[in-house]
Amino acid sequence: MTRTVESAQVLPYPRELQAVGTESRPFEHLLDLADLPPGAMRRITRGELDVLVAHTARGIAATDDRCPHMSAPLSIGVLEDCVVGCPLHEGRFDLASGRPVRMPTTGGLDPEGRFHPVWTPSGSAPKVDPPGKKAEARQLTRVRLLRYYPVRIRDGSIEVALPQLPTG
Repeated sequence: MTRTVESAQVLPYPRELQAVGTESRPFEHLLDLADLPPGAMRRITRGELDVLVAHTARGIAATDDRCPHMSAPLSIGVLEDCVVGCPLHEGRFDLASGRPVRMPTTGGLDPEGRFHPVWTPSGSAPKVDPPGKKAEARQLTRVRLLRYYPVRIRDGSIEVALPQLPTG
């Protein structure tokens, strides 16, 4: 079976959200463009680093494959346009801006430190948030901004600059 490689572009992201340690790193092949059709997401693991590579409606992005809320793998969530949905607490994150577009059902602090209460998805029984240490922890859990790895596309290859990984 022969796959055709279509052209794709890299999704621009806010430069202040570039992952630490990637500034002067070389690009390395993560996967072939033909293996990531539009609307698809893949997890690529290098050592202890799990990278989400997503082919959004606006281009290809690479970020940690961890929800910025409680570290669930985003790669098994849902991608709609440029927004990835977390499979654990239904938070939604914009891959173009790095920001949450819907806070997780557990509530908590947004990146600016504003509190959002626990919420219940439609069609579900109302969620009770009993007082105690768990409720206190939820109120102090901050949803972070996504962090990005620089991406380029060369000769049908998606290449990403990753930080130096520990050996040993």
